[in-house]
Amino acid sequence: MHIRLSPKWEEKLRYMRLKFLPRTLFFRTMLLIFVPLIVVQIVSVVMFFDGSWSRMGRRLSENLASDMKFIIDIGTQEPSKIAALQKMSAETFDMDMEYYSNQDKHQVMNKAGKGSKLIIGYLEEALNNNFGPDTTSIYLGKEDKDLLVFVDTESGLYKFTTSRKKIFSSSIFMFVVWMAGTSILLFLVAVLFLRIQVRSIARLAEVAEDFGKGIDNKDFKPSGSSEVRKASIAFIKMKERIQRQISERTQMLAGVSHDLRTPLTRMKLQVTMLPDNEDKKDFLSDIDEMEKMLDGYLSFVSGEGGEKSSFVDMNEMILSIINKFRNKKALIRYSTNDQVSAIQGREQALKRAVTNIIANAFRYGKTIGVKLESNNKKLNLMIEDDGPGIPQDKRDDVFKAFYRLENSRNKETGGVGLGLSIAKDIITSHGGTIELGDSELGGLKVLISIPL
Repeated sequence: MHIRLSPKWEEKLRYMRLKFLPRTLFFRTMLLIFVPLIVVQIVSVVMFFDGSWSRMGRRLSENLASDMKFIIDIGTQEPSKIAALQKMSAETFDMDMEYYSNQDKHQVMNKAGKGSKLIIGYLEEALNNNFGPDTTSIYLGKEDKDLLVFVDTESGLYKFTTSRKKIFSSSIFMFVVWMAGTSILLFLVAVLFLRIQVRSIARLAEVAEDFGKGIDNKDFKPSGSSEVRKASIAFIKMKERIQRQISERTQMLAGVSHDLRTPLTRMKLQVTMLPDNEDKKDFLSDIDEMEKMLDGYLSFVSGEGGEKSSFVDMNEMILSIINKFRNKKALIRYSTNDQVSAIQGREQALKRAVTNIIANAFRYGKTIGVKLESNNKKLNLMIEDDGPGIPQDKRDDVFKAFYRLENSRNKETGGVGLGLSIAKDIITSHGGTIELGDSELGGLKVLISIPL
């Protein structure tokens, strides 16, 4: 039977799950183990105290009350044998007994503090059954182990001092401690076992995230339970298929680009043999553009090569790129914070991506701003210029291969439309993002974010 809640209650339940439930698999599983374990222990302890504890406590209290009644009955019948009764009480019943006459009994009532009902409740009940109500008093002595019982009779006051062990068995608490100890031990074993299983899942997630950043962990081996191993093996096979497809595509595009150069070079030689005229200039211009496109192909596919991943100091890399553009007729401002961290990635690929974007800024702007910042999670690189910018409805299109904005890029000033495509491909392969926006300088703003 499916119970459908109102949207309001569903929203409340969703909020409670998000707020109170642990987010990680480890702590959620611990909750599944710990909560039932605690509930079982509480129920077991309650049932134990309600059963064995009460039976044993009542029996011990009745025995102690019977011993006291036996001594008091003899003392009442034969008052002259009080001294002998004191000796018998100490040796036979392990109790110190003192007798006070009716004239002296008010001076010895020591009301230092009553004991816990858990300890003396059954004794109080047993004494009332043997001596009647309002005739007995139970107190704790100066020593925690002492138990004082006063029995007021018609012949006088009897004071018994004995150990609390007479009405309380330490083996009961030992059983509770043993039960709690074994539960804690089993819980720790479960924690250790679960940590091993979760470590395998966490390792798989880490390797998958690194692969998304272009980092290939070749030393990764499947481990953990059969389900986790199966998922790890499936991931490795998927990774190999992706790498093989990228490699085959790269080789194909590179081969096509190289193969086209031969007939293109032959065409260029044939055109140069023609007489000088307007048609010849147009042919040569078209051939030059085709050569640029082929160079763009090669540049595009070279970004998917097998460069090794390493730690890259982005601050030094950007400074080296900026220094190459210092002689350009443009003003460049560069700023960074003190928390900039090195990132793990392919240095030459990252350098190409940043160079393409800065080159575009120099091509269309007179003032360029470069800002590098990082926090604990990601590195942000912002590049701005005061150029004509890119219309908002065209900002997604400029990342497409060979797409050019004709109003701002032409054959003389622009490339073949691969600069931003290459940059986005490289940034995405490092798990990052690249976004275009409006610059405070009046032109285009490019924001690159790469996770650390």
